[in-house]
Amino acid sequence: MMHGLLWFPLLLVFVLLTALGWLERRRQNLYRFWAEGSELAKLDGSGAARLKDGIITWSSFEAGSFKEKDTFEVKRLELVELMALSSGEAPLTNESQGQCRLRLIGCGKEIDVPFADAERARQWMDQLMGKARCDL
Repeated sequence: MMHGLLWFPLLLVFVLLTALGWLERRRQNLYRFWAEGSELAKLDGSGAARLKDGIITWSSFEAGSFKEKDTFEVKRLELVELMALSSGEAPLTNESQGQCRLRLIGCGKEIDVPFADAERARQWMDQLMGKARCDL
């Protein structure tokens, strides 16, 4: 009896890890379907974003599906800024790493797209500005 009680917590941990793995796999499969045909796409802990047909769409994963938060037309993009995620209006320095957000500005509209990784955000920033110049 004592041996069974010792193994019971390990069984619970195994079931919990299996369930979490299944949820993550489901999220990634939904992302693949959502991002299909996109020119540029990302999925991380802060949400998903894609560039498709000249429109940037930012979504978060809620209740088993992607919920669209906002959209932005690349043709209207005037400026992209790399900002710190939680420190208000502070721009991110080149050496900074970690969570951040891209601020997309154009035609009187501003949206913030969160990123879990500053390096990936910098790559997106460069690619978006390249696309904006091509579409002009």
